[in-house]
Amino acid sequence: MPHTTKAGYVALIGRPNAGKSTLLNWLLGEKIAMVSHKAQATRKRLYAIVMYKNAQIIFIDTPGLHEKERLLNKFMLEEALKAIGDCDLILFLAPVTDPITHYEKFLQLAKNRPHILVLTKIDTVSNEELLKKIAEYQKYQDKFLELVPVSVKKNIGKEELLDAIIQYLPEHPYYYDPELLTTENIRDIYKELIREAIFENLSDEIPYETDVIIEKIEETPTMDKVYAMIVVEKPSQKGIIIGKGGETIKRIGKDARKLLEEFSGKKIFLHLFVVVKKGWTKSKKEMEKIGYIF
Repeated sequence: MPHTTKAGYVALIGRPNAGKSTLLNWLLGEKIAMVSHKAQATRKRLYAIVMYKNAQIIFIDTPGLHEKERLLNKFMLEEALKAIGDCDLILFLAPVTDPITHYEKFLQLAKNRPHILVLTKIDTVSNEELLKKIAEYQKYQDKFLELVPVSVKKNIGKEELLDAIIQYLPEHPYYYDPELLTTENIRDIYKELIREAIFENLSDEIPYETDVIIEKIEETPTMDKVYAMIVVEKPSQKGIIIGKGGETIKRIGKDARKLLEEFSGKKIFLHLFVVVKKGWTKSKKEMEKIGYIF
């Protein structure tokens, strides 16, 4: 009998800052998704490929589920809803300290889509508290396929989660070359890693109105030269990003270069400059120029 393979798309869904990108990098064993302690760091769907046993799991990292009126927020919510509609399976991430109301809101959006409930950050509570939280979710046990507790920090539950996922994937030939880690191109990954450095070096509000455009990459076998434009909405934000005597942008550049080098395994020359595009987060036309296609 021929060896059967499975393949499918699995969407990571949860509130902002639920740890979706952290979980994705952990399952992948590589850092490709932007991780930030600040909410709403992920703006677009990102596809990452995990080969496990006889299966190819294509994870879709998504922006957090939230309700805000800004145009950029609406785009982000649409990205998450498209992933819910397009995938074979959903992982709903529920940090163990969260109230179950987040999950109840998700159930209204998901409309009976098959999903696994992933209880994250279990290292932050006692066993007794964990069991109490699992008991709270039991009233919805007819809604989820399985409940899997995990801790990225303590490396608990990875195999259990992957085993649970492949159980529900369809039999299908692999969609992509098994050597690939992601369907994203290098520009998109570099952009996200530079954005991560911006988020980690600035206060909450500034990064929200900030984005990155990769102008050009010059590749050699040992070095990539990356020229990137940081886009802000107001002249005052440009001043904050550059900092006194250029200190802040130097710090952002240093952190970003480290992230790019860790990902690429090459030396990185990084040239950053800042431009003001007034009101870009409120203009569909300007957002599309930056890569947010509605």
